[in-house]
Amino acid sequence: MNLSILLGAQTDAAVTTFRWNGAVKNRYRKTFVTWAILIVTVAGLISSATRSPAQTASSENHSDVLAHLNAAISWYKDLTAKVPAGIEPSDLIYLSNAETYGAQVVKLAFQSARAQVQLDAQSATNGSASSSNQPAGKATGAGQRYAQSEAEVSQRIADDESQIANLKQKDGKGAAAQEQSLEGKLELDKASLAAVRQMKNFVQSTNAGGSGLEGSVNELARSVPEILEPSLNNNKVTPAAAQGMKAQAVRSGLIGQTITLYDEMQGIRSIEQFIDQGENIRRIASDLRGPLHDQLASTLQQGKDLGTKTGVTKPQYNALTERFKGISAAMLPLSEELLVLDQAHSNLVQWRNARTEESRTALVSILSRVAVIFISIALVLGLAEVWRRLTFRYIRDPRRRRQFLVVRRFVMGFLIALVILLGFASEFSSLATFAGFVTAGIAVGLQTILLSVAAYFFVIGRYGISVGDRVSVAGVTGDVIDVGLVRFYLMEFASTGAELYPTGRIAVFSNAVLFQAATPLFKQLPGTRYTWHEVVIPLTAKADYGLVQKALEAAVGPIYKQYDLDALWHQQAFDVIDLPIKPPAPEHRLQFADNGPELVGRYPVDLNRAAEIDDKITKALMDAIDKDEELASAVSGTPRIRSTVR
Repeated sequence: MNLSILLGAQTDAAVTTFRWNGAVKNRYRKTFVTWAILIVTVAGLISSATRSPAQTASSENHSDVLAHLNAAISWYKDLTAKVPAGIEPSDLIYLSNAETYGAQVVKLAFQSARAQVQLDAQSATNGSASSSNQPAGKATGAGQRYAQSEAEVSQRIADDESQIANLKQKDGKGAAAQEQSLEGKLELDKASLAAVRQMKNFVQSTNAGGSGLEGSVNELARSVPEILEPSLNNNKVTPAAAQGMKAQAVRSGLIGQTITLYDEMQGIRSIEQFIDQGENIRRIASDLRGPLHDQLASTLQQGKDLGTKTGVTKPQYNALTERFKGISAAMLPLSEELLVLDQAHSNLVQWRNARTEESRTALVSILSRVAVIFISIALVLGLAEVWRRLTFRYIRDPRRRRQFLVVRRFVMGFLIALVILLGFASEFSSLATFAGFVTAGIAVGLQTILLSVAAYFFVIGRYGISVGDRVSVAGVTGDVIDVGLVRFYLMEFASTGAELYPTGRIAVFSNAVLFQAATPLFKQLPGTRYTWHEVVIPLTAKADYGLVQKALEAAVGPIYKQYDLDALWHQQAFDVIDLPIKPPAPEHRLQFADNGPELVGRYPVDLNRAAEIDDKITKALMDAIDKDEELASAVSGTPRIRSTVR
């Protein structure tokens, strides 16, 4: 429906119905503007409702063209962004080929779409020229229709203003009434012009890139400038190159290889999706190509038919030629696109097969590494069992046997942890850095415990501490009752004289005391369960010290032999120190003291029987002194026994 006709009809109705004056003009001006806009809208709705079947078919064809472009663009963008690169250099070649084929498909799709736009415009122009009741070029777009209506209304406004100017130069009531009528018409035309301009500006703003199919194609073209405008993207890194740089890092370790296998499976799944998308694009392109092929065949047949007729003019052949060129320009890119899609399909299938082989290799590697881990753990457990059997077979001491079993557990646990760590680790450089920081933190936070653990291996060494040993540390003397990984325990001994007796308390010391210079640790030599005691006999100035010495020897000698104290120094001690040391034996010496001369007799005593030995020696000396007056006169005071080593 022609907008100018509608506006003209409305104007005639207004002139016939109303006689304009100033009051009516001010009251109904906005009403006319509203009616003008409403008429324009209704005209558009009527035009849409009365479209011909040919126009409906053209709209459906446009939807197919846009669907084709959207599918091709989505396929290309997914190829360049969503395919994870593989671990082999060939994967980069397949990826680069896929991107190239995707770009070619998009480029050919746009060539066909733009040719389709030109073909539709050519068909619309020919249809407008053949119509007798519509001006040529009317179907070229809504913007042109509104521009044409604007020109018509503007021309009427100019005519009205010219007529009003002429009537103002005349006199009479008739001229005045006609002038008022023209002024009312002029106001309505101006309101109509404002409405038409508003709609024209709106259409132009919403169709800045073109109207209809052309505008949609131009909008889609802006989403892939790297294909349609390559000169703007010379300095950009292609997605294939970016992914290629990431693919150079090959993961190691069980976790890394598992991630690699997962990536391969994801890549295969993505490639299969791209194959399906390519088949969908091929189907859409084939559907678009079918009607064009039929139109091209029809055009050729029309040319053959014209060749059999007489009186055919050149414009008729020119029209067929132009139509043939338009159809072929839209169909040939689709044919080329189908060939490119076949090549892309073959490339994707080969790539999928290659990724499948890579995933199979990764799976075999994972299973092999898992098998190696289990075999290594089995070897460690076998070694632990051999260690346990050898310990029970060759080590008779229960305490030392337990110590070896503790060391066995520690070593086996460390080896198993090392096997698992090496099996699962992916980046050894990062692992070494992390382990360095962790080790430094542990060394600072647990330095006392670590020092105690390190000292444990010295404690259980050749000259180490074992249960039952007599030791002295930090002023505490006692027998060892337990040795742990970080500490050892003593049963404390105390004395008021020469004798030591248990106090009933347990003293606990850290193994780290072994490395403390300010806290010395004394231990009885292995194989020597004795200590030294002394008998001190004060003498007079004229005493016969030889007589006293014989009496002392007579008291100590039998007792020494009775308890077989020579056995306290046996071969074990000699084997430990590897030095020729004289076995302990009773000794006597004469020395001066503050109160005069005194005779000192040193003798070894068994640690466990020291009190018993001292008691017998005391009784023997007292009996000898009581029986011999000369001996009693040589002794100036009471003999006493003291310990030389605690």
